[in-house]
Amino acid sequence: MPSSVSGKSPDKHQVARKTTFVSIAINSVLVVLQIAVGAFAHSQALIADGVHSLADLISDFVVLLANKHSGAQPDEDHNYGHSRYETVASLFLGALLIFVGVGMLWRAGSRVTHLDAIPAVHVSALIVALLVLVSKEGLFRYMLREAQRVRSAMLIANAWHARSDAASSLVVALGIVGSLMGVRLLDPIAAAIVGFMVARMGWVFGWDALQDLSDRALDADATAGLRELLLGTPGVLDVHELRTRKTGDLALVDAHILVDPLISVSEGHYIAESARARVLGDPRVLDALIHVDPEDDMHVRSVAGQPPRADVGTKLRAALGAHRVQVAAVTLHYLSTGLDAEVTVDTAGDATRLDRVDLDAIRRSVGVRHLDVLQRVVAAGEDGGGKAAGGAGGADGSGSTGGSG
Repeated sequence: MPSSVSGKSPDKHQVARKTTFVSIAINSVLVVLQIAVGAFAHSQALIADGVHSLADLISDFVVLLANKHSGAQPDEDHNYGHSRYETVASLFLGALLIFVGVGMLWRAGSRVTHLDAIPAVHVSALIVALLVLVSKEGLFRYMLREAQRVRSAMLIANAWHARSDAASSLVVALGIVGSLMGVRLLDPIAAAIVGFMVARMGWVFGWDALQDLSDRALDADATAGLRELLLGTPGVLDVHELRTRKTGDLALVDAHILVDPLISVSEGHYIAESARARVLGDPRVLDALIHVDPEDDMHVRSVAGQPPRADVGTKLRAALGAHRVQVAAVTLHYLSTGLDAEVTVDTAGDATRLDRVDLDAIRRSVGVRHLDVLQRVVAAGEDGGGKAAGGAGGADGSGSTGGSG
């Protein structure tokens, strides 16, 4: 069931811009303050934290760039939209954090091997570290609240990145306190811990993004919820081959629904559209493709080997035409257990003509499992295209015939 694709949260991109600009403003001030005071106060840990804040600043610009492109509407090159720009941005951010974290670890290791060359740390480093700690924790709480409100995985990741900054600032503050108390080793150790935290966070972000780019499905609970939505649709008898794949914060859904095999095509389409509308009501779903099955095609044999409609229709018209019975319509039911045919005929007022027709012989000659013949009753003053339907005869594999209203 094709459709246009659009984002589920219209204000998500506005929130991303607002929170990211707030983060840029705070990190710009902190970077200058941390690196300048860290150099003045001889604190490698504070400088490392300043480099961490610089990485945050770069990641903020990456988020802005991804936010701009991911909000673009679907086009000829990207039929499902541009949501995966967010995932690519998260992958880039993860790689950046790994690079920065490894660099911090390397620098801290070099300082530890030359403890005698480590100068005393000035108290101003502690003041700045505490200021950074408070600023980053406040930024985290603000960004997480906004990200959860618009259900953005990228913004939530960026918010937790700010929390990791607050944790690293706490470690830095403790290292500076230890250094001020005479244990100079604690300052480079604090820098090394910050480096490890940054690298680990980068690995988590990068790995998650890589999984999403590899068409990772929604979790089991979310998938079960979608299945319940489909099964709750009137006319849906069962659901199978339910598949999901993430694209940015949202997911694409494919599913096969089982319906009564004897309903019309239009009713089957109506049921599928109803099921799709229910699935699209889930805020995690970007688009859904619903396939209608008359039988569970995972557990029955294929019907592809059965004769095509053109051949069956031609044979039925010829066989009934030999008895001067005009065929108005042919309905075929392709089932794994066999081909069933339903024929509507015009008898031109001769209601007894069908009584002389051996329907079972026609059924065998055409090669269908069941053959039902409906007689269309034409109202007075109308031709063979009348609207009313009337009696019927039938033939099945046992050779019996019968009638129905």
